[in-house]
Formats: sequence, structure tokens, C-alpha cells
Amino acid sequence: MPELPEVETSVRGVSPYLVGQTIEQIIVRQKQLRWLVSDELNQMNGATILSIYRRAKYLIIHTNRGDILVHLGMSGSLGILSKAQNQPIGKHDHVDLVTSNGTMLRYNDPRKFGAWLWVDNAENAALLAKLGPEPLSETFTADYLYQQSRHKTVAVKNFIMNNAVVVGVGNIYACESLFMAGIHPELAAQNLKRKQCERLVTVIKDVLTKAIIQGGTTLKDFIQPDGKPGYFAQVLQVYGRKGEECNDCGSIIEAKVIGQRNSFYCPKCQTLPK
Repeated sequence: MPELPEVETSVRGVSPYLVGQTIEQIIVRQKQLRWLVSDELNQMNGATILSIYRRAKYLIIHTNRGDILVHLGMSGSLGILSKAQNQPIGKHDHVDLVTSNGTMLRYNDPRKFGAWLWVDNAENAALLAKLGPEPLSETFTADYLYQQSRHKTVAVKNFIMNNAVVVGVGNIYACESLFMAGIHPELAAQNLKRKQCERLVTVIKDVLTKAIIQGGTTLKDFIQPDGKPGYFAQVLQVYGRKGEECNDCGSIIEAKVIGQRNSFYCPKCQTLPK
């Protein structure tokens, strides 16, 4: 599933091709995604793309006629094509955004769990209203995380994956961050010490920053807009490594389902206090 670094990579990949361009048309081949594709997209012909940015895992196309919220869902990807290439339409190519200079943004989504929605102003969109701070922002601090964790009995892994607490820390990066912080994923959030919060915030920012720089994690369902895969998966410490030796201590990496998600951790580096 594309996570924050993959979405940020998509934003950075498509922006140079689309910002400043005029939308010629938006072609919708599959209207039923996670939610119905907004009918307002049919009225975007002639709109100018002013900017493209990310909020949580939403890619937002800001125009002079409102904003388009794009979510990659479980398996979505975006690619930049040239209309002149007359590229064959694939089975899962559900939406094309075509600009007047012949550039085409193509949305592919095998599981159809993404979204293409129009809103008047993304800043006031109901879908984004209750989101927590961005993990790379100055708002996401150790003090903030510590205060939010008080009286929370939920496992810390579920806690940091809660978008109302902080956005964009998906399963892969939650596992990696907790390992680097030396925190067991099942530790109750309310038992986090302030020092642990300091360490956890630092490593979350570090892990996500490195993942963005390296282009996002290579997963079978994700391809960058330029067709190149991300490379962060090559340096994962625990995620997907059940049964392998920990790179730090040599113990065997274990896996456990926490909050309906597979969680990977080192039993020696991440001990659970009794």
C-alpha cells in the first residue's frame, strides 16, 4: 500500500509536468472507486493547475476552479504520459487528466480503493478536517506526542498509526520507527516515557525523510511517476523480515498481528516491560 513517502514522491514526480498547465479534459472510465468519482470533474475543462501538494496520503491538485483530492488507496499509482504517444489503455487505468499541452496524468488502481474527489477548498474539506499534524512539521514534537499519549491504553504501534494523532505513519514506517527507537510495538501508549517520545519523534522524522529521498518503498503495487521504483525497501530493518537475523543484535525477527496489521520487531532490541 502506498504510504506517505510514496505519495510525496508522486507529488514531486508529477508537479513539474502539470503545474501551470490547463486541464483539457478529465476522462473517467471507472466511476466507482472507494467513493464515487465526483461529477464536478466533468466541469474542470479549462481550469489551470496552480499547485500540487500532499496532505496526509492525499495528493491535492489545486486549481482556479477548486481542488481535486486524489488518494492512491491500496494499490493505486500515477504515471505521466504524452497524449501523442497514444499509449494503450490498461484494464485498471481508471482516470486520465489531460492538459492542453498534451501531457496526461494516468491513474491506475487494480483494487479500485482510491479516490478522485472535487472540493471547493481542500483546506476546508471534511475528509481532512480531523487529521493530526504532518510528521515532518514543527507541530509534531516530543511534547505533543507525550501529551497525546496520556491515558491511551492502545498499543503504541496503533497509536502512531492513528491519523488523528499524526498523519502518514503507515505500517511499514511504524514498524521501522519503533525498532529504531527500541520500543516494543505492544507497549501501551500511556506508558511511553518522555525520553521515548523524544527518540520516537526523531526517528519517525528521520525514517520518513530518508524514504522520501530514496523515492519511496518498492512494493509490487507502486511505481513512481517516472517509472522508477523506490529503493527504501532495500534497507528495511524489521518489516517483512520475520525469521531473519536482526542486523543489530543477531536475534530472530518476530511477527505478530497488532490491530489487524502484521507487525515486525526484534524481541531483544524491543523488550516489553513487565
